[in-house]
Amino acid sequence: MTQRLKTILVVGGGSAGWMTAALLSNLFQGLYRIRLVESEDIGTIGVGEATIPAIKKFNELLELDEADFMRLTQGTFKLGIQFNNWDRIGSSYVHGFGVIGQDLGWLRCHQYWLKMKLHGDAADFANLSINTAAALENKFMPARADAGDSPIGHIAHAYQFDAGLYARFLRGYAEDRGVVRQEGKIVDVALRGEDGFVESVTLENGERIEADLFIDCSGFRGLIIEQAMNTGYEDWTKWLPCDRAMALPCARSDNFTPYTTATANGAGWQWRIPLQHRTGNGHVYSSQFMEDDEAEAILRANLDGEALGEPNRIRFTSGKRKRIWNRNCVAVGLSGGFVEPLESTALFLIQSSLIRLIRLFPDLSFDQANIDEFNRQTDFEFERVRDFIILHYKVTQRDDTPFWRYCRDMDVPDTLQRKMDLFRANGRIFREDEELFSEESWIQVMLGQGIIPHGYDPLVDIRSEAQILQYLGNIENVIRKCVAVMPTHADFVGKYCAATASG
Repeated sequence: MTQRLKTILVVGGGSAGWMTAALLSNLFQGLYRIRLVESEDIGTIGVGEATIPAIKKFNELLELDEADFMRLTQGTFKLGIQFNNWDRIGSSYVHGFGVIGQDLGWLRCHQYWLKMKLHGDAADFANLSINTAAALENKFMPARADAGDSPIGHIAHAYQFDAGLYARFLRGYAEDRGVVRQEGKIVDVALRGEDGFVESVTLENGERIEADLFIDCSGFRGLIIEQAMNTGYEDWTKWLPCDRAMALPCARSDNFTPYTTATANGAGWQWRIPLQHRTGNGHVYSSQFMEDDEAEAILRANLDGEALGEPNRIRFTSGKRKRIWNRNCVAVGLSGGFVEPLESTALFLIQSSLIRLIRLFPDLSFDQANIDEFNRQTDFEFERVRDFIILHYKVTQRDDTPFWRYCRDMDVPDTLQRKMDLFRANGRIFREDEELFSEESWIQVMLGQGIIPHGYDPLVDIRSEAQILQYLGNIENVIRKCVAVMPTHADFVGKYCAATASG
C-alpha cells in the first residue's frame, strides 16, 4: 500500500522558494503540510527580472490575473531579446518569441528566405516575424484569439518585472493557501545514518524541524544538496567563461522597450530590462579577462538614467549539480544549477523543475525509478539550455579582445556542434524531445550570429523565384500593416496594467 508523504520543507525564500511554495500549495490543496524556512539576514540574488513565454503557463497554474500580476510587480511586456555587438561590433539582431512568417508547403519560411539570401535578393529577416518587427517599433499587444491566421493571432509574449516584488507577491499567495513561513537561519542538517536521507534541519535558536521531503532553495551555496549531501557539481566554465555579475538599477528611461537588451562588450555583456518604475541593468563578465573595477566602470558608463544605489555583486559558476534530486532532497533554482542569464532562463528552470517534480512526485518509498527519470529529464534540459547559450559566444567574428578570441576558438559540446553543422549545411534544425528552445529560436540566433548556410532545402526549388519573392513580400506587408495599428508598448502598459507609484 502506498504511504504518502505528510510534510514538505522548503529551505530558502526568494523567487525559487516562493515559486515552489505557491505552486505546491495551490496544486496540492492541503494534501501535504508545507513549511518554508528563510532568514531575513540572508539576502537573495533577486535579479531574475526577465522571462520567456513559459512563465505564462506558471501564472496560469496559479490562476493569476495578468493585469493584477503586472501591476503588483511593476511589470512590462517582452517580445524578445535584442543582441548588440555579438557577431561583430555594430551588429544587432532580435531573438523574437513566436513564429517566423508562415510555412509554405512542406517547408518553413526561413528556407525560402535562405535561397533569396544566397542570391543576394533577401529583405531583412526581422521583417518576417511579428514579434521582432513590433519590438523594433516599440509596439505591443497580446495575441488575439479571434485573429485566425493573422500574425496578430501568433504574438508570443513574456514579462519583465521586479523579482523582489514577485517573491513578495508569491509569499502572500502561498501563505493564503496554508504555507507556514518560519523565520530562522539553518545551522545544521541531520542525515539518517542508515541511508543518508535528510532527517531534519536545526535553526540558530535550537529548533529542530523534520520533514519527509526537503526542497533546497538556498541559492548557490546549496545548503542541503551540497553542503550536507556532497552531491557534486558539473562546472561548465570552459564553455561559459563569464563568472561575475553586477546588477545596478537606474531611473526609468523614456526608451520603454518591449524587449530586453543584451549588449556585448570586451569580456561579457550588459543587460537592460525596462520596468514601470525603473530600469534593471547588469554587467555579466569573466574574471579571467576583466577586473571588477573595469567591469563596474563599463556598467556605470552605459546606464541611461541615474544609478539607484550601489551594484549588487554576484559570483557564480555556470553548471549544475550532478544529481538535482538526491535521496529525499530536490534542489530548485540556483541550488540546483545556473546557466548564465543571457536568454532569461532562470525562472523557467525553477518552473520546469517544479512541474517535473509534481509529475514524478514520490511517496515515502522514494522509488529510485522516479528519481532517476527526474534527473535524466533535468540533465537533458539543462544541457540543451547550456548549448543554446554557448552558441551566442562560439559563433562570432569578433577578435578584438582575448575573451572573444577564446570563445571563438573553444571546443563546444558535441550536441551543439552537431546542430551547428546541420544548420550550416542546408539551414535545417530539429527540436529534440521537449527541449526548451524551439526551432524558431535556434534559427534566429544562428542567423543573427552570422551562420549563413551553404545551401537550402532542395524542395524550395519547387517554387519559382518570382513565387518566392511574392510569398515573402506578402508576409512582410501583412506584418507591416499589423504593426502599424498596434499601440506603443508604453500606451498599452499605461491602459492595461499601470502600477501605483509605490509598487
